[in-house]
Amino acid sequence: MTDGWNWRRPDSGAAQPTSATPASAAPGRPPPAAGPGASPWWSDARNDPWRDPYAPAAVVVQPVAVTVGAPEPVEDPALPRRRGLGLVLVVAVVTALLAGGLGSALGFMVATHTGFSSGTQIGAGPQSPGAPMNERPPDSLAGVAKKLTPSVVTVRVPSRGGTSVGSGFVVTADGYVITNDHVVAGGIGGITATFADGTVVPGSLVGKEPESDIAVIKLSKGGLTPVQIGDSEQVAVGDPVLAFGSPLALSNTVTAGIVSALDRTIQSGEGGQTRYYAAIQTDAAVNQGNSGGPLVDGAGRVIGVNSVIKSIAQSDEAAGNIGLAFAIPINQAKRVAQDIIDTGRARRTVIGAQVGGVAGTGGGVRLSSVQPDGPADRAGLRSGDVVTRLAGHVLEEPGDLIALVRKYAPNSVVSVEYRRGSSRQTASVTLTADAK
Repeated sequence: MTDGWNWRRPDSGAAQPTSATPASAAPGRPPPAAGPGASPWWSDARNDPWRDPYAPAAVVVQPVAVTVGAPEPVEDPALPRRRGLGLVLVVAVVTALLAGGLGSALGFMVATHTGFSSGTQIGAGPQSPGAPMNERPPDSLAGVAKKLTPSVVTVRVPSRGGTSVGSGFVVTADGYVITNDHVVAGGIGGITATFADGTVVPGSLVGKEPESDIAVIKLSKGGLTPVQIGDSEQVAVGDPVLAFGSPLALSNTVTAGIVSALDRTIQSGEGGQTRYYAAIQTDAAVNQGNSGGPLVDGAGRVIGVNSVIKSIAQSDEAAGNIGLAFAIPINQAKRVAQDIIDTGRARRTVIGAQVGGVAGTGGGVRLSSVQPDGPADRAGLRSGDVVTRLAGHVLEEPGDLIALVRKYAPNSVVSVEYRRGSSRQTASVTLTADAK
């Protein structure tokens, strides 16, 4: 066997083909070239003219050389071929995510602090630069409230039945406070005033005038902020007002309304004391505990002292606001308070006559007696005359005359219209202070 060829010359005595003889061997033909890239001379061995007809067909398989040694390394195609490049990609992705998160956070902070956002905006932005939201013009209701609040106090007065809670307001820097007489009436000492900031200051009663329902307290603290006093004679119906105080012991309360009426004559009785004044009526919400607090106008000037309310309740304990509140005009309250501070007592303005009741037909109040050499007597009035108007105000009840007279200061001159029999006359009366 040479290179896989079995060479035999054909003759008559030749042996029969064997299985070792390759099918491609043919007598009389040289073997095909061997080696790499060699190809047979023809592809059909059965039709080979040089083929030995007695030679059996055989398939010669060339052995494959195998080298025994270290196995060839095998790589998993599912694994990345370049580990270094994958790590770079991971770092790049993480960096991008961190940068995006930081950018979003900074954008949110900028939007929060500047009011800018690319998303949906709720509400309209400011149209033009203006004052900060926490600031109000001094002449606004909020501005007036801010101005007055440091000067308003909650007054607490111990009494045998408990503690009376009312209101008051500072009128001098050294601690004088105006309040109502009925707030301090029945007190047994230990008066305190609580300011809006919670400061509690002890005080003492200087004096009071029960018929006018005015009292003055002196606090043991200086450097206070007094209120600005207005002119109750300049008030008009419809003017805006604010009522300050501690209704139902709720300190630092402010309510708003308007002036509903002027010179509303009030005759109220409490504890056996009858009180008279020509009040400023307002619809600002006022309840028990507002008594003694200031009623101020739109400029923050005190025009009245909150005193009483009208209610449909059967008892004072159940009384509540129904939009009918009354304040003592500040001109009257200031005059009475000044008298108390200066002398310890207040003068009351009188006309020098006693009223005897309603005149009946035609209206007015009848004078039951006239004091000799008093204001009414010097003006020519007599007992039995029917006074129909005082300073232009119609009189319907006996208390109307007293309340209107108390409104004016002593030595004020007022016009009086009266009826004597069938004649109507007018007189000018110079009022005076009582002898008490």
